[in-house]
Amino acid sequence: MIIREFRRPDVKEVLEIEFSSFKDPYPSHILVDIYNLGAGFLVAQQDNMIVGYIIFWIRFEDEGHIISLAVDKKYRRRGVGSTLVNSALDIFKKYSLKKIKLEVRIGNKAARKFYQKTGFLEKEFLLNYYDDGEDAVVMEMTPP
Repeated sequence: MIIREFRRPDVKEVLEIEFSSFKDPYPSHILVDIYNLGAGFLVAQQDNMIVGYIIFWIRFEDEGHIISLAVDKKYRRRGVGSTLVNSALDIFKKYSLKKIKLEVRIGNKAARKFYQKTGFLEKEFLLNYYDDGEDAVVMEMTPP
């Protein structure tokens, strides 16, 4: 498996993962817009297939933010997500960020557990955060 920068031709495979992973997926133009605005966008590639991706950016001078992380269902629990998060953390370290944040659906217990294993702590809840009214958990970590 290799981790590399997203390229425009990757959008179709990324969208397939996005739509199979989330209740309220980002449409292709939003993903491309986020990329064009300068967000970090890495993909995990195995056997010439995109098997996962992570999108992130620096929100403030000292804070990184993970926007989205998803792994193809056939490749979950194989270290793809952890490798993508660690790759993003390596980039964040270069900017000496003091904290990294993300939001996750309160009902997504698997993602919450994954992020906790990665070093994130649950900090607060955002009521009615998602379009369908589901609350979010804000998770945060101090980069190692």
